[in-house]
Amino acid sequence: MKISLNWLKSYVPVLWDVHRLADALTMVGLEVEGVYDRYDYLKTVVVGRVVSVSQHPNAARLKCCMVDSGNGLVPVVCGAPNVHVNCLSALALPGTNLPGGNVIEIGVIRGEISSGMLCSEAELELGPDRSGIMILDESLTPGECLASALKQLDTVLEIGLTPNRADCLSFIGIAREAAAIQNASLHFPEIQLPENGDDIRQMTSVDIQAPDHCPRYSARVVSHITIGPSPFWLRDRLISVGIRPVNNVVDITNFVMMETGQPLHAFDLDLLADRRIIVRRAASGESFVTLDHKTRTLKDDMLMICDGEKPVAIAGVMGGCNSEIGPDTRTVLIESACFNPVSIRKTSKYFGLNTDASHRFERGVDPEGTLFALDRAAALMVEICGGICSRGYIDEYPGASDRTPILLSAEAVNRLLGTSLDVRNMDELLQSIGFEVKSVSADLREVLPPSFRVDVSRSVDLVEEIARLSGYAHIPTTFPIIPESVPTGLRHRNCKRQLLELMTGFGFSEAITYSFVHPRACRHLRLKSDDIHMRTLEILNPLTEDQGVMRTSLIPGLLDTVYYNITQQSRNLKLFEIGNVFISNGQNALPDETEMLACVWTGARHDISWHAADTACDFYDLKGVAEALLKALHVHQPVFTRITDMSRPYLKMGYAAHILCDDRMIGCVGQIHPETLAAFGVKQPVYGAEINIQRLFAEIPEVRHAMAIPRFPSVSRDVTLIISRSIESMQILQAVRKMNEPLVEQALLFAVFEGGRLPSGKKSVSFRLIYRSLEETLEDGVVNDLHTTISDRLIRKFDALLP
Repeated sequence: MKISLNWLKSYVPVLWDVHRLADALTMVGLEVEGVYDRYDYLKTVVVGRVVSVSQHPNAARLKCCMVDSGNGLVPVVCGAPNVHVNCLSALALPGTNLPGGNVIEIGVIRGEISSGMLCSEAELELGPDRSGIMILDESLTPGECLASALKQLDTVLEIGLTPNRADCLSFIGIAREAAAIQNASLHFPEIQLPENGDDIRQMTSVDIQAPDHCPRYSARVVSHITIGPSPFWLRDRLISVGIRPVNNVVDITNFVMMETGQPLHAFDLDLLADRRIIVRRAASGESFVTLDHKTRTLKDDMLMICDGEKPVAIAGVMGGCNSEIGPDTRTVLIESACFNPVSIRKTSKYFGLNTDASHRFERGVDPEGTLFALDRAAALMVEICGGICSRGYIDEYPGASDRTPILLSAEAVNRLLGTSLDVRNMDELLQSIGFEVKSVSADLREVLPPSFRVDVSRSVDLVEEIARLSGYAHIPTTFPIIPESVPTGLRHRNCKRQLLELMTGFGFSEAITYSFVHPRACRHLRLKSDDIHMRTLEILNPLTEDQGVMRTSLIPGLLDTVYYNITQQSRNLKLFEIGNVFISNGQNALPDETEMLACVWTGARHDISWHAADTACDFYDLKGVAEALLKALHVHQPVFTRITDMSRPYLKMGYAAHILCDDRMIGCVGQIHPETLAAFGVKQPVYGAEINIQRLFAEIPEVRHAMAIPRFPSVSRDVTLIISRSIESMQILQAVRKMNEPLVEQALLFAVFEGGRLPSGKKSVSFRLIYRSLEETLEDGVVNDLHTTISDRLIRKFDALLP
């Protein structure tokens, strides 16, 4: 929203300098994003005196002039008929950027050098005259900056408004805020509207057939107008805020919209069939040509302004070519209406038409302001266009409703803000911006918001108004009381941060995917219908069809990411994500949320390097990452056990394992099933893991114990057993640990062999047992006896053979 300070002064005196005013507006919630001099381009335009004038040797209509710039003589080629010796004019020096976009440069015109330009009023946007160069007052001094000489000073504020402040999408709205800030008075434009024409009821009519979309429609008729260019002051006002002048009627509607915030539209009444207006919904598939000469296909929920036969405008968005104001227009019907913001927003978004009118209607206009804007526009058309205003006006108002007062407690205001404002001060602040305040008791006030504040409906809205007008800087700064005890969420955050650091340390990149997935994502994971992860929660208003349900697993999002990266020729990927999954308890109940860690690994085991072979990753690579992660988190003796059922159908059987801690499952790791990969379009092996965060963190010890470095050496012994292939090596290690032999410090698996001369269905596994005493050096005999005892027990337990 651009605000010209000169225009603003028509409604409120500006008592402060522009930067103080800009800061104050920002502090009351109207953020001033920029302040600039509207006439900044005049800095390189100076007063010049024409010293000599001679005929151009190569052009009959051009003259060669020497102009005193105050800093020497400047040759200028000029074609203006009124240039003469000793006249003072506006000299644009090289580097000047004119309003039309032209940049003045030193050039050669028909063989003669020209180092500047003598300008007309119109070329500098300082007046309407373009018939010749500006002739300046003789009292001015050559070389003086033109802006200073003519006192052309205007500052423009660029204000970024929040969507709720529709009342400030106008000069009067900003002036109201400036008046409250400066404790100044607000002046409304005086309207003098003679009604010398025929009765409007005999000239036209308005029929609202969709009152839910159009609560109010007001209209006036101005006849005998003459279409032409607007006077300079009107065009200058529009140009100052970036609006292109069109003709006097259109310019007046734009001017009043910027002044009041009420969008207007002017119809050529003679082009309206039956000379009447019908406000109705469009018929589905109906076509309409808008002012930008594009044919639009309408939907049945769109509001249209129609005449007796056809649509003539998309309500609140854009008019049509079939009722456009043209050079031959003589009678104008002025529309000043209030439309449903939701309807206008949907239509505007559907067509991609973001107009000044739709921008205001989408946010809500003052339903009580239609008549003021209507009369203002009609009065200007009578004055500028020479029109005659009809007697009376049409005001169809099916959506009329009484404003509801809001009860406000001064004590509650101070409690919420942490202030000690006096109740009278609160009254004055609210009254300064148009609120009506009635005293109910010493503490209570009944506040009636003005109709233009469509965003104020609750007591907290009034608290916000008081806070911003009294000054956010005046609200005392306080700090929360920090309890001595450590909050329960702190450990979770610390563990999560450690988890992020570890995964990135393992070379994985964090991915963040949508919590919404395709309804078929669960079927892609090969889940059975009774699987808990099939209980998806549907989204009532999904962004797209592919995001129709809440995710029950992080794996689909990561596989989609893998697919996208592979299509971009990035085939070596190590990704992880920490996020919630959602298990539905029914559409009308909150889902169960579980925080999960998921990771995938595909492609090469190592980055491409001259000293490492290009080897693909496998199950044991990702299993090693999971083991290293658990070890770094000091999880006690995690167990990886083969998955033998269909609890994880998206993992390939024989290449997948559950992760257990104290017989409690916390996750899984394995190769993604080829059918699942095919469903996601991935054509290379992928290995994945999932870990329940809550269960994992429960296994992380809060207190860690340190042990002294052993004083006595360790002794190791190896044992090789031939066992059934169905027996997991981890079972043997667990059996050794459960013997609780005090001298056994550690048990390790270091070799597995199958095939060769081994019997069918058998495999050879080799373990290393490390023995140590904390009290003495162990003798070989003691170690050998204990090792033999352990080996015999393992042979009996697992029906093993010695090689």
